[in-house]
Amino acid sequence: MSTATEHLPDEQPALRMLPMPRDLNAAGDIFGGWVMSQVDVAGSIAAMRRTRCRVVTVAVNSFVFLQPITTQYLVSFYARVARVGTTSIVVDVDVYAETGYENLRVLKVATAQLTYVAMNEDGSKRAIPPDPAKP
Repeated sequence: MSTATEHLPDEQPALRMLPMPRDLNAAGDIFGGWVMSQVDVAGSIAAMRRTRCRVVTVAVNSFVFLQPITTQYLVSFYARVARVGTTSIVVDVDVYAETGYENLRVLKVATAQLTYVAMNEDGSKRAIPPDPAKP
């Protein structure tokens, strides 16, 4: 499935990683579990920035792999808050891979949506404060 694009999104990535040979699966592609782990990290960064507290992952609402990734790709994870509830926050994460030095290729390789819950230091749920950026 070709999902080639001409450029990365204009926003800053939550996370950017260079997979290493140890991250390969038996087929020689990056192990899907590695990608899922990095998506969770990127999503939690967006959730923590919005909630200003500790968050825990409670659900992976959706996860779609669109294209395999090899070790020759720089992988960028773009995370955006989709919804904020009383104690939970939903984050969308898009994953792009870029390769090539002279002939740059950018591919959208995965997309996911995760739900996190805001937590107090004692492990109990806490209310998410209003967004200070929105009056």
